[in-house]
Amino acid sequence: MKSSSSTSKYVLLIILMLPLMVYGECTCDPEDTGDRNKTEARKYHFVAIATILVASALGVCIPLLGKSVPILHPDKDIFFMIKAFAAGVILSTGFIHVLPDAFENLSSPCLKKNPWGNFPFTGFVAMMSAIGTLMVDTSATSYFKRSHSSSTKVTVGDEERSGEHVHAHAHGHSHGGPALVLDDASSLELIRHRVISQVLELGIVVHSVIIGIALGASETPSTIKPLVAALTFHQFFEGMGLGGCISQAKFKTRAVIYMVLFFALTTPVGIGIGIGISNVYEENSPTALIVEGVFNAASAGILIYMALVDLLAADFMNPRIQNNGRLQLGAYISLLIGAGCMSVLAKWA
Repeated sequence: MKSSSSTSKYVLLIILMLPLMVYGECTCDPEDTGDRNKTEARKYHFVAIATILVASALGVCIPLLGKSVPILHPDKDIFFMIKAFAAGVILSTGFIHVLPDAFENLSSPCLKKNPWGNFPFTGFVAMMSAIGTLMVDTSATSYFKRSHSSSTKVTVGDEERSGEHVHAHAHGHSHGGPALVLDDASSLELIRHRVISQVLELGIVVHSVIIGIALGASETPSTIKPLVAALTFHQFFEGMGLGGCISQAKFKTRAVIYMVLFFALTTPVGIGIGIGISNVYEENSPTALIVEGVFNAASAGILIYMALVDLLAADFMNPRIQNNGRLQLGAYISLLIGAGCMSVLAKWA
């Protein structure tokens, strides 16, 4: 799809530009380097690349197995519970992992008080990011709706001019009308799922690049070891959330493969970039703090909006959950477990 390709190119550009933006002279006292061990750190870096790659691919692929595993089909009740769990993970990622990091970055004493200490830039960027996501979400959906409506009108007009449609259903016209409306509704719902999956992947990928660079640039094994385990679970759970959205979007096989690979490779690529710039990267430099803080805040705004509006609100207001108390309770529990599991991981990452 063209939109999917554009999103991939945009995020790839961000990945390539990040190393150039994080250079800078540190204005704070350097941290104690006594625990640094570059050789041992490299071993953990390679372990991190392998485990995170496998966990990311596995997490995003599990919801995509609906075609082969009937219980995971989007029409099944268990799928709603999996999505609720994944939405809790994404919501917790935004609130517990990404947003606090952004506050820490942009309120650092390494930054000048004017303007960074005189205005809550983290909350502002997150808010504007959420508003921007809303605009992209609604604009893209309305654009595809208009395109779909135009193509439908042209098709119906051609059929009426040919006379085949009218004569073939002369005695069953009342059945033909609702069928067309149903097809339109299904198509518009499909468009909605595709927009959601692409915007969600953008928010996840931006954050994944940043945490990958931070991990790759670290040369302290005592810091890297707990991060590897935490980020492995982190990417697995996020992958489940994204995979559920991709499954409902019903992309063509090639597009699905691209989206899966793009998500799975982002953090390992970020780690590779971090390793490459570790000799010149200063995590307390003003430039690094500002870039990471702004991107983290923007990512948090996207993730929080997507989790609350496009995932939780859409599913919990679905008549299927509204009319089934048992499923509703199961979805609540899954949501709390997902948010809880991800919140616990904040102790290490």
